[in-house]
Amino acid sequence: MAQLLIVYHTRTGGSRQMAEAAAAAARDETQTVLKRAEDAGPEDLLAADGYIFCAPENLAALSGQMKEFFDRCYYPVLGKIEGRPYAQMVCAGSDGENAARQTARIATGWRLKEVQAPLIVCTHAQTPEAILADKVIPEDELDACRELGLALGAGLAMGVF
Repeated sequence: MAQLLIVYHTRTGGSRQMAEAAAAAARDETQTVLKRAEDAGPEDLLAADGYIFCAPENLAALSGQMKEFFDRCYYPVLGKIEGRPYAQMVCAGSDGENAARQTARIATGWRLKEVQAPLIVCTHAQTPEAILADKVIPEDELDACRELGLALGAGLAMGVF
């Protein structure tokens, strides 16, 4: 059975909710492994057939912990995971575009195959209090995360990627 790896980082819970929603839906289709960025490593990437990367945007960039995951794993898997499918989700306070671009550049270096445009959930958190507060992702936004997880899981199960 194909394996989907979902790697996420969160500080305020938004990205965790998104990753859990995608994982729950993907489990109906394929073996799914959900790991926090700080707990995931090269061996997890090598064992998986496809990926979802989910992170918050912090200060208009990919979160440091997610970037650290990519830094730790980049060279150990370089040349070993080409062509595998991936998608990404970003939990952002404003636009999320730069964090998505950063992840896409890393995935391009690994020669991964993007199978869906980035899913960006905007919380509109603009004050220090709102930015630091625990997030609650609305159900319709979580539905989009579930759809992404289901689609990637189904695609892996059917061998279409």
